Amino acid sequence: MELRIFVEPQQGATYADQLAVARTAEASGFGAFFRSDHYVAMNVDGAPGPTDSWVTLGGIARETSSIRLGTLVTSATFRFPGPLAISVAQVDEMSGGRVELGLGAGWFADEHRAYAIPFPEVKERFARFEETLEIVTGLWEAQGPYSFQGEHFSVVDSPALPKPAQAHVPIVLGGAGRTRGAALAARFADEYNTPFVPVAEAAAVWGRIDAACEAAGRDPRSVIKSAAQVVCGGSSEATVARRAATIGRELPELRENGLTGSADEIVDKLGVFAEAGASRVYLQVLDMSDLDHVEWIGAEVLPQVAGL
Repeated sequence: MELRIFVEPQQGATYADQLAVARTAEASGFGAFFRSDHYVAMNVDGAPGPTDSWVTLGGIARETSSIRLGTLVTSATFRFPGPLAISVAQVDEMSGGRVELGLGAGWFADEHRAYAIPFPEVKERFARFEETLEIVTGLWEAQGPYSFQGEHFSVVDSPALPKPAQAHVPIVLGGAGRTRGAALAARFADEYNTPFVPVAEAAAVWGRIDAACEAAGRDPRSVIKSAAQVVCGGSSEATVARRAATIGRELPELRENGLTGSADEIVDKLGVFAEAGASRVYLQVLDMSDLDHVEWIGAEVLPQVAGL
């Protein structure tokens, strides 16, 4: 199993805060540093304010050397498909080919109102999301001028440049994996993520993705199954309790809904996810100032999960 570090900078983090976590994650042996893509904080004031995900990842790309970088997930409402394809391809080149694009339809109405971003009804958002996937991947894959005609977007004789450094930028999709979402995963996803749900629910989602792949004639094993869980660990119960209090969570709730406790407790729960089909887990680190936490996970948990 691969472990990745995942942060929520909209809750209150500077670029420097994110860079420190990314560098610590890289030095500690984690597979990737991913960040959310939000412009408004949830349940806190969010000071000093939001940071743009792809601007941030471009900076981090130049100040790291090996760790993979991505979003969980960029909202398709935030950017037109063409400029998004350009931005991600540029950051991929800046990183030497270490970028992955997590993409979703968008859901958080408040951030759209706060920053003058149109927020259509869910049916239209999903249609735009589907066309965005079609255009972004089409621009990257085109061997000449690229055109596309959709209901919401059209592309006419685009030069389809720049190309990413990688021959293929991995696409991460996620969610409940209902009929339309599962069909999109079968077409576009290299990875399907189930964030913050119990193991049984995640397994049911992955089953729907597998069925959609089989219906589309695709090998279900070609889609990586991943989960995201908040992490709160430590070498003593007092340390775990302190970390839980810092992020405003109760230990019993965290033990039920996250990866919490000693290294052995965390590894045991990761093993349950592995048995259900996960080969990758994103560890949501909510206190970005606690770099010792990231280092502790890297030293005490990471070596134990390599064989899962």
